Amino acid sequence: MDIIIITTIIAALFLVIGAAEPLAARLRLPYSVILAVLGSLIGAAAIFFLRTDLTDALNPVAEAILALPIRSNVFLYVFLPTLLFQATLGMNLRRMIDDWVPILTLAVVAVVVATLSVGYALNLVSTLPLAACLLIGSIVSTTDPSAVVSIFRSISAPRRLARIIEGESLLNDAAAIALFGLFMGYVMLGVPDPTLSDAFAKFPMLIAGGAVAGWLTAQAAVWVMAFFARYERAQITVSVAVPYLAYIGAEQTIGASGVIAVVAAGLTLNLAGPGRLPPQAWTNLREVWDLLAHWAGALIFILAALLIPRLLDDLRISDVALIGVVVVAAVAARAAILFGLLPLLTLARVSPHVERPYRAAILWGGLRGAVTLALALAVTESIRVPSETKRLVGILATGFTLFTLLVQGTTLRAVIGRLGLDRLSPIDAALSRQVVAVALQTVREDVAKTTGNYELTHDIVRAEAKRFGQRLDRAVKSAEEVAEILDRDRVTLGLIALAGAERDTILARLRERSVSARLSERALTNADRLIEATRTGGRSGYSRAGRRAVGYSLPFRAAVLLHNRLGLSRPLARLTADRFELLLSQRLILRDLDSFIDGRIQRIHGRRVGDLLRELLARRVQTVETALEGLRLQYPGYAEELERRFIRRTALRLEEREYASMREDGLIGAELHMALTTDIARRRAAAEQRPQLDLALQREELVRQFPLFADLDEAVLKRLSRGLTTRYANAGEVLLHRNSTPKSVFFIASGAVELESAGQTWRLGRGEMFGQMAILMQRPRRTEGRAIAPSTFLVLNEARFRRLLRRSPTVQEAVRASAEKRGLSIEGLLDA
Repeated sequence: MDIIIITTIIAALFLVIGAAEPLAARLRLPYSVILAVLGSLIGAAAIFFLRTDLTDALNPVAEAILALPIRSNVFLYVFLPTLLFQATLGMNLRRMIDDWVPILTLAVVAVVVATLSVGYALNLVSTLPLAACLLIGSIVSTTDPSAVVSIFRSISAPRRLARIIEGESLLNDAAAIALFGLFMGYVMLGVPDPTLSDAFAKFPMLIAGGAVAGWLTAQAAVWVMAFFARYERAQITVSVAVPYLAYIGAEQTIGASGVIAVVAAGLTLNLAGPGRLPPQAWTNLREVWDLLAHWAGALIFILAALLIPRLLDDLRISDVALIGVVVVAAVAARAAILFGLLPLLTLARVSPHVERPYRAAILWGGLRGAVTLALALAVTESIRVPSETKRLVGILATGFTLFTLLVQGTTLRAVIGRLGLDRLSPIDAALSRQVVAVALQTVREDVAKTTGNYELTHDIVRAEAKRFGQRLDRAVKSAEEVAEILDRDRVTLGLIALAGAERDTILARLRERSVSARLSERALTNADRLIEATRTGGRSGYSRAGRRAVGYSLPFRAAVLLHNRLGLSRPLARLTADRFELLLSQRLILRDLDSFIDGRIQRIHGRRVGDLLRELLARRVQTVETALEGLRLQYPGYAEELERRFIRRTALRLEEREYASMREDGLIGAELHMALTTDIARRRAAAEQRPQLDLALQREELVRQFPLFADLDEAVLKRLSRGLTTRYANAGEVLLHRNSTPKSVFFIASGAVELESAGQTWRLGRGEMFGQMAILMQRPRRTEGRAIAPSTFLVLNEARFRRLLRRSPTVQEAVRASAEKRGLSIEGLLDA
């Protein structure tokens, strides 16, 4: 086909795409549904004009539309990587982790169940062989990311619901396409009844190989992009190559899943990019990818929809019944997972609870789209697939896709409304009134200042002030109408507003570059958790989320395990440095929030609520200070280095602001301003480099600070520091269990521990030890010990502790004092 004709048609399709969005908004229908309908109408019209005798004038246009080189590889190798990669870049990965069990259940288990359900149901009612039926099942089992994500965003679905759906739609493509490849091979080889165990045995390799390929591709790309640190367009250009290299490399080189490779590459860049790229470059990169994905998603839908009339060209009455079987089997399989398996996982405490309305919306939101059509098209293009199988695959996949888009897609908004997911909860309604009241009060004050500065006419000012005051009175009266809710939940509303202000402060610090982009993502995640936990749990939820933000994470614990067991200290050093920097930033941000309580919250909710919020905020600040002090005690020199780095970054920000102000005032010219900002950029790059943390050296310093080890000589101290292992514990974690066999003694480096034995309770703090009595008395422990704050311990095994005891009179004296406190006699045991 002539390149001019192809270019003209693609340009015309972009016009259709541009018109589809406002049309969808006007009709209150999902954008993807409008694209599918428009594409189907264009395809049907092309076929109609070629077959009708009404006119031949439009035949060249119709022939050009039907002759477009639309092949399955175009969808899978050109459009799909773009959609998947952009979606992973925009994901909040740390929030996804909160719901990883339901996401993986829907993305993998639900795909397998839907494949088997549809396959065996079709095998019972049709003459197709089992392999072909399972092939159809794999084709229709994947939800389409471009359809699902756009629809759930367009209807402003609850964030957690959208998160689960988005995560599922991204990952289930890999499972479905992997199954598609397996069963497609059986169909082309003419194997009617495949052995499912052989098919699923290849599944882990497809997933693992794709993940490794994507991770390696993204790591290489991040290294190259960091090398091009001063060339933003070069960095964005490199990112465009990443999904395609990952997809093609995985598919064609090692035979793994290209979809998983793209998702892994996107996740890797999502995690590593903010820390390796300048903040503005990262923001611009994501904006470019948003636009690319918008175009790719629209084109994949409208081009796939052009195929629908051709795929349904040979539709028979009996095929409609088979489409009904596919619909029923697919929906039943999805319902079994959502209403059967997920509640069981929740009862087993494996998965967080997913409310019934959420599950109903997820059931109806399992839309299919261009990916399903692309896989069906791949079957119809194959010369090794029997013609009847190709016909049925095209018809069933297309019919099922149309059902999900035209029936489920058009009614999804109504279903969500029926479930009440689009309505504000009472607390959200009260919050909205609070926001309006606070905003109007602030506006009134600002307007009064403005009118005074401009010396406007007194009568006009008075008339407008009266009019504005009436609106403010209505807002206050509206707030008073929910007095019952405010009396019960006023503290919760204040805490939600406080957490929102914390999030805004983090974003402001990010723009000022006083908080690194990589760590700001984690800080924003903590703020989001605060907001959601407060909505569901009120004051206690806010406190729990605050403690969680300070606690030791699962990756941190894994790094500790690698350090203690395998001697790999680099992950622990990096995560410890991250924790240090995050706590320093969090302390600064929390201290800025007092003014928000005074200036905003107290004006709406009163002094009593303001005082209570200040008390809760003070507790959070104290928790952060305690954790930070523990790190300072462990790594004294490193804390000073980080604080110096923060001061240097702040000074650079202020210097840059001063030069910008001079440029605006005309005191310096553009050339001088460019030279000055270039110099600042060079110094900022140096200041961004975080100092290295040497864990081994720091632990020796920590051991020297212990009063218990003060009488040991240098050689013994070095041997002791090598024999000690580090253990971290969150508040509430049990360290000693009753009736357990004693194996270790704990020395408290930071934090605090509560011990309980025979009805007595006592607390120990930094510099003290516990666990020694059971070892000396050689009997099972009678004491239970738990951390009451995020704590760090140095742990010594029994043999090394006994050697230490023989060499250190100070430790012997501490053991005697502890025994006397508990009324025990150990004089004969110290020499054993």
